[in-house]
Amino acid sequence: MIRRLFAAAGAVALAGSIASCGLVSSSGTFESTTLADGARPLDGASLVVTSKSFTEGVLLGKITATYLAAAGAKVTDLTGAPGSASSRQAQLNGDADILWEYTGTGWVNYHSQTETISDPQELWERVRDIEKSEYDLDWLPPANFNDTYAFAASSATAERLGVTTLSDVAKLPEADRTFCVDDEFFSRSDGFGPMLDTYGIGLNAPGGVPSSNVTRMDAGVVYTSTADSSPCNFGMVYTTDGRIKNLNLTVLQDDRAFFLPYSGTAVVRNAILEQYPQIADLLAVVSERLTDDLMQELNGRVDIEGEDPSDVAYEWLQSEGLVN
Repeated sequence: MIRRLFAAAGAVALAGSIASCGLVSSSGTFESTTLADGARPLDGASLVVTSKSFTEGVLLGKITATYLAAAGAKVTDLTGAPGSASSRQAQLNGDADILWEYTGTGWVNYHSQTETISDPQELWERVRDIEKSEYDLDWLPPANFNDTYAFAASSATAERLGVTTLSDVAKLPEADRTFCVDDEFFSRSDGFGPMLDTYGIGLNAPGGVPSSNVTRMDAGVVYTSTADSSPCNFGMVYTTDGRIKNLNLTVLQDDRAFFLPYSGTAVVRNAILEQYPQIADLLAVVSERLTDDLMQELNGRVDIEGEDPSDVAYEWLQSEGLVN
């Protein structure tokens, strides 16, 4: 998933710049507030929160920075770190304490694992154990959202064709099995071709999906093309993208569990968690509230409505009765 990839070469190149210049935020600050109950369980704590620069990463970082500061911590906001590698490397270097990650990213991109584990809990446990052993990082229990690949159709098309799952798509006449995908997903070893094979409709295979039924385009254009049902009935999406709700798309169930889970998880340096174990309980309060539908809504407020991530984070925490 290109938004969340950790490029090893980039990490090497950026490590020197992080050490010499310091990691800086490109996304401003967070709202100052207090916990709704007035408690200050993190009084005296100094924490550095970072994030990657794509919308969802920044939002999760802003929510975390706002909430932990409300709990009494002195928080340094390094959210929106340029590039995917810099935030990860900062945490590995000890320059940042808390970073939201994805289990699929940890499994495939950080540890080069090829085994497909479809159960989100099992995947989290495997990643958690490797990260704790190799890097002394604690992957806290994951949130209730999964920002993975999926296929969607316009709601009207899904209803017209009677499809709710990818197995339903496989049963359609060949003429209706039309797809829009981006080049990166089309070329991945765990991407479009293997997905079609899993559902028994291999690319250019007898009874499968001919190349003429597949349109490759920029990832952003896939959403509008899918909403228009032209030139495709089904388009590749990310499950927490705000455009799903904005364009009234229906996400189809991956009923054969082909796609690897990408559960959002707060990652904390063990040294910090041992010093301030309250962090785990505080972030659990946040994690249990984060769902696919909610992340679609929050991402859409930034990407579609143009709101500031700091404002969206604060207003959501306030709406949940977590901060004043």
